[in-house]
Amino acid sequence: MAAHDAPAGKRYRPRRRKPSLGRPLCCPSVRERLLHLLRRLLPWTISITALAYVFGWLTDWRALLAAMKGADVPAFVAVVAIDKVAFFLGWSLLQAEAVRRFVRPVPYAQVLAVRGGSELVRAVNGNLADVAVVVGLMQVTGASLATIVAASTFPYFGHIAVLLLQATVSIPLLGGGIAANRDVAIAVGIGWLIALGAYLLVRFAPSMPRVARSSAGVWLGRVRPRALLPYFGWFLALAVVDIGFQWLATRAFGIPIPWPVLAARIPILYVAISVPSLAGFGPRELTWAYLFSEYGTRDALVAYAFATNAIFLVLHVVIGVAFLPRAIDLVLRMREARAAGVALPNPLLRDSIDP
Repeated sequence: MAAHDAPAGKRYRPRRRKPSLGRPLCCPSVRERLLHLLRRLLPWTISITALAYVFGWLTDWRALLAAMKGADVPAFVAVVAIDKVAFFLGWSLLQAEAVRRFVRPVPYAQVLAVRGGSELVRAVNGNLADVAVVVGLMQVTGASLATIVAASTFPYFGHIAVLLLQATVSIPLLGGGIAANRDVAIAVGIGWLIALGAYLLVRFAPSMPRVARSSAGVWLGRVRPRALLPYFGWFLALAVVDIGFQWLATRAFGIPIPWPVLAARIPILYVAISVPSLAGFGPRELTWAYLFSEYGTRDALVAYAFATNAIFLVLHVVIGVAFLPRAIDLVLRMREARAAGVALPNPLLRDSIDP
């Protein structure tokens, strides 16, 4: 009944619609808040759950302590520390080269300071540290978010390609071949499919109208796939160094693992510890215990992974404190950017840069 048709003396009151339970989730602001909450809680949830499962259910503490007593602790700490520092310097220089070549020729020291400052954040959350690096590079180069993300992707492509290559080459060297190592073969197959898709995106992105009109598409149009070759070569050298350090570290800890096995299974380890967690605690212990179960007891492998994580955590803090002014500046700028509504990358998965 319309308002002018209402009986005399009665005021028309429009019917109120019952609130829909599904409607609030359709609002962009609500979805963003839920996703933000997920990104904040997921690392804690994964790490706490995995650590509780590993140390509260799987681990025999007496056997774990006995395994740690059998390790050459000074040699193990030295090898792991050198490995971490070598990876940090290698990644910093390669990312600086990518920024200088594809964005702006900024000094290497500025990119090194950005990555050094992000290490203090990485002690808590790797995903947040990756955002800090992007914010810092935007500051020192004056480039857009899309340009920085695109330029930073090239070292990751080189790293992923080398990991796939080392796993592929190592499969025939494993005992039993593909039949006895189907997990490695499946992971390698999926990895090559993803790599092929990434290559096709870089190769044909300029010919896609929607992509070509975006700032990232314009930037990709100026890049040639051959530009990836230097990064492939440098990461190949870094991979050889990493496998060598892992080979030495496992022997120092008393669980010697052959280098072909390390070369084939370390890429799977990197994928596992790229999930959001607190400094890698939890996923690393579970993955080491699964991937290398043939070469040590579960307690010894868990102890090795936990000790490695602990050393990495200390080095994150040490490197971050060495670049403390930059670390504080990065945290402040991230807060300012989010308060201003700047769209920053929020990956749930990331490329792991820890050996």
